[in-house]
Amino acid sequence: MFTIEKYISSLKENLEKNSDKLIRNIREILGFNYYNEIDLLDFSVFIQPFDLSIMIFSMDREANEVFYEGSDSSIFAGSHELLEDMQYYELPTDKSDEFWEFHEQNDEIISKAEEQAIVEWFVACWNKADGVSIKLPAYFGFHDDDKSFDLHKNKWISDEEKWSD
Repeated sequence: MFTIEKYISSLKENLEKNSDKLIRNIREILGFNYYNEIDLLDFSVFIQPFDLSIMIFSMDREANEVFYEGSDSSIFAGSHELLEDMQYYELPTDKSDEFWEFHEQNDEIISKAEEQAIVEWFVACWNKADGVSIKLPAYFGFHDDDKSFDLHKNKWISDEEKWSD
């Protein structure tokens, strides 16, 4: 039998197993030589059933990705994969129908709890890696969502606020 508590607990355990890797990858980007045309960093989570990946995008205030076309290979602009296809839940194959029925009945509650757990995990890793030492504004959010978490101010904002700061 599936419960929301057991599902979220399993999600958190699997996220935690990947904390060291995420912290290491955040520390790596601290040393990037960011192109001076970049206005902000946008960390986006892409979620598929039971796995996620995290990308960092260099952006301008017009919501466009910034690229560097020069010859200095030490300058970063564009995108970078921070975490690749991390599995966050393992569904027993013989319980697939039962799980999806449970998920459908609790979709809204599960989605909110997943979002909260993933954001809390990322922010904890960000803080342990000293992510705030990046001087550029930095935001964390879910792909195609209309809000982001401001990593310097520790609060949710609308995407409109992100682009207008």
